[in-house]
Amino acid sequence: MSIRNTYQLARELESAGMLVKIQSEVDPDLEMAEIHRRINARGGPAILFENIKGSNYKALSNIYGTRERAFFIFRKTLKKVSAIVKRKADPSLIFKKPFETLSLLPLSLSAIPHRKFWNSSLHEISLSEIPQVKSWPKDGGPFITLPQVYSEYPGSRSVFQSNLGMYRIQMAGNAYRPDQDIGLHYQIHRGIGVHHHAAVQKNQKLPVSVFIGGPPAAAFAAVMPLPEGLPEILFAGLLGGRGFRFFREGDSTIASDADFVITGEIDPAETLPEGPFGDHLGYYSLQHEFPVMRVKKVYARKNAVWPFTVVGRPPQEDSIFGELIHEITGPMVPVSIPGLKHVHAVDTSGVHPLLLAIGSERYVPYGKRKPMELMTIANAILGFNQMSLAKYLFICAEEDNPALDIHAIDEFFIHIFERLDFHRNLHFHTNTTMDTLDYSGTSLNSGSKLVIAVAGEKRRELAREWQFSTPPTGFTKPQMILPGIFALQSRAFQNYKTAAREIEKLEQFLFSKKSKMKKASPETALIILTEDSEFCAANLANFIWVTFTRSNPSHDIYGAGSFTEFKHWGCHGPLIIDARRKAHHAPPLIEDKKVSTRVDRLFARNGELAEFG
Repeated sequence: MSIRNTYQLARELESAGMLVKIQSEVDPDLEMAEIHRRINARGGPAILFENIKGSNYKALSNIYGTRERAFFIFRKTLKKVSAIVKRKADPSLIFKKPFETLSLLPLSLSAIPHRKFWNSSLHEISLSEIPQVKSWPKDGGPFITLPQVYSEYPGSRSVFQSNLGMYRIQMAGNAYRPDQDIGLHYQIHRGIGVHHHAAVQKNQKLPVSVFIGGPPAAAFAAVMPLPEGLPEILFAGLLGGRGFRFFREGDSTIASDADFVITGEIDPAETLPEGPFGDHLGYYSLQHEFPVMRVKKVYARKNAVWPFTVVGRPPQEDSIFGELIHEITGPMVPVSIPGLKHVHAVDTSGVHPLLLAIGSERYVPYGKRKPMELMTIANAILGFNQMSLAKYLFICAEEDNPALDIHAIDEFFIHIFERLDFHRNLHFHTNTTMDTLDYSGTSLNSGSKLVIAVAGEKRRELAREWQFSTPPTGFTKPQMILPGIFALQSRAFQNYKTAAREIEKLEQFLFSKKSKMKKASPETALIILTEDSEFCAANLANFIWVTFTRSNPSHDIYGAGSFTEFKHWGCHGPLIIDARRKAHHAPPLIEDKKVSTRVDRLFARNGELAEFG
């Protein structure tokens, strides 16, 4: 039997020994999130909060907190869904394995949506009765963090022209009227944006419904990067083994299985300040104007349980969604972009800042190999779905090392920098789009990209110790991160003009020293400038997070012996990335010490959560 709601999900997790209950009263203002983060960091179970201050509803978090638990939830259908995707990628499997193909037909038919007339288990409540979960001290208010935001193309009235997306919802705070307004934050390249644009063109209000809970497959479908025109509700029905159940109330569409439903509409011409919000890059996304939804009605089902998650510096619970997505969509990668073998959106960078890829390089089967087909593939990646938001794209040729594992990030970087031609392998895209949550750019949604594509034999041995003696004034404490990659400590960033002058001195120093070295000497390929070189070099996760979340390629990349030739930028090396914090960056996420102290009681020796202390 498929899981239909969060109450049933909690019971299944409990029976499998994957749930812990908290009976003590817990404050939704920061305390629940603090508890969640501690248990999630220890690889702990899902958490059922049974006594929430200010609400009569229970709440469930850390649902997908481990790979084991996520695969357990979808254990009955995940392999079959993967088999269906494989047949999409390779239609010959339909004929090679006909009996297996026929066995998938019942699941496919079960995904068809079903319209109902009403669900008697739903009753009307007010928005303020819901647990008002606030995750980080500077958040603008409580947020819904596992919403399924449903909209239909204006005028269609068809679930087959719908979008189901996970766009965060601010329930209170700022200028929102209590129980009447909620804020919808959706970034560029989101399906609801197509509907919003159409509503603007038609000068119509856009009906929107927010579903919370219900089948866990619906929550996963809301984050699934599906092609435009393929409704997420069909995928939810496929993964959940049960079609989307819904009914209509006026202009609103209501999911019959949801634990909670909020109905309302967006006036396309109306916005309100939304945020701040502690987000998945490890920083706050700041307050900006976003659409406001005027709430019509709020429903809850009998035994409703409020599901939520907490985001922050990765890895967090939402990281598991990425693993599930890769599990399902992996076979489609070579079909969607010919020549692309593997792609890895690096979670520890916050996903969009850093993309690693392996492709084919077959354009020139003779002579000295260089990136050619790889550049075609790279351009396709930057035009494909949400991968178009990538800020740094490193791509190499499979032929140079067929055994290279794209998830072995340290080995991947070594492979790249052993082969990097500083003169021709650096390709910038300036004045382009950037992830809405990334504040390293010039303004909201605006920034730059860098493609580094390498092919061919090794060009250098990478240095395993700092080669340049004492750095110039203002630069100290060189630390090796990986062979050829070093962190260098610098004073706090002031402005770009000052930074250019400072780094010019460093460039001249590096270039002059390098010119005196023997050709066979190991080389430094990349230097990261930061306020704390020891933190940056402490582990691979710190290096990735600091470097790729705090830099805008066009503004923050320098190089020893740099030059511009026929509008192409290059250098003689090493490459320098200024990853210091800038004034326009968003602040990093830091817990409230007083809240942490209050929560300690639960993790103390005799506390309910002592086993996780």
